[in-house]
Amino acid sequence: MEISTNQLTISTSKSTLFDFLSKVENFEAIMPENISVFKIIDDDAFKFALKGMPEIVLKFSERQPVNKIVLGSTNDQFPFKLEGIIGGTEDESTLSLRFSGSFNPMISMMIKTPLTNFIETLAQKTVQHFAA
Repeated sequence: MEISTNQLTISTSKSTLFDFLSKVENFEAIMPENISVFKIIDDDAFKFALKGMPEIVLKFSERQPVNKIVLGSTNDQFPFKLEGIIGGTEDESTLSLRFSGSFNPMISMMIKTPLTNFIETLAQKTVQHFAA
């Protein structure tokens, strides 16, 4: 299953956006309002849960300076990755998020809408963070 956001324009440089998304502590600020758990595990991983959903640990698996970050699930039963693709210039940047995971068709059908809402919220709140 793959879900992608539209490419959004953000009023900050690529390097500033990359630095922001490379720090686990900044993800708390862009999480949806219905977050029930957010805990930093170390410099590369954090745990979160949305109300009514299980806890998920995300860990950085790749950082390509100023162009891309990749977070992956540490749960073998729920394998997925979340990529942040960064473009733009030193004056303005772009961001698109892409979720990809392997799930059976029943699970995919159940989680597609909540996951789409989740990554859209992450992207929109990132834009809002730099607009303030």
